[in-house]
Amino acid sequence: MNQIIFSRTDAVLGHFAVRPLDPDADAALLHSWVTHPKASFWLMGDADLAQVAYEYRKIAEHPHHDAYIGLHEGRPAFLVERYDPAELELVGLYDHRAGDVGMHFLCAPAAIPVHGFTRAVITTVMELLFADPGTRRVVVEPDLRNTAVHALNAAVGFEVVDTIAKPEKEALLSVCTRDQFLNAGVTS
Repeated sequence: MNQIIFSRTDAVLGHFAVRPLDPDADAALLHSWVTHPKASFWLMGDADLAQVAYEYRKIAEHPHHDAYIGLHEGRPAFLVERYDPAELELVGLYDHRAGDVGMHFLCAPAAIPVHGFTRAVITTVMELLFADPGTRRVVVEPDLRNTAVHALNAAVGFEVVDTIAKPEKEALLSVCTRDQFLNAGVTS
């Protein structure tokens, strides 16, 4: 499960890589991330270790949902989820197009924040998703109140499409084509 499926080097922050998530082996690590106060928009703040492992086992078993651990300089540093928005999360909530890929990401809580780290992470995630030639657009639906991620999404090329009502939140539906991402000038 520790096989690297994607890697890139950021000119300033160094080496980033992505590997498949192991729901059982990574459960304690994930629990510490998703229950941290900085992960409030992840909506798992009250989850116990067993619940976190259960949720990620469900993702691992789902044919249209994948989860990955992102590494920075070889150490776990972020979480990535990729999903088919025609099959879950956004079914019936937007105009789905062939080649759409849904995405969530979460940076691990840091004792000392590193300037530019989150932008390097989202750039890594976007490069990972667009490494698949079948990906035409990346679709995200962050909480309407998550202004920090809205700014970050805009910086890498996302365009706001609509505000949508999901069962758990009001979300800002945004999309980013391959060209929008490349034209944002964040790739290294």
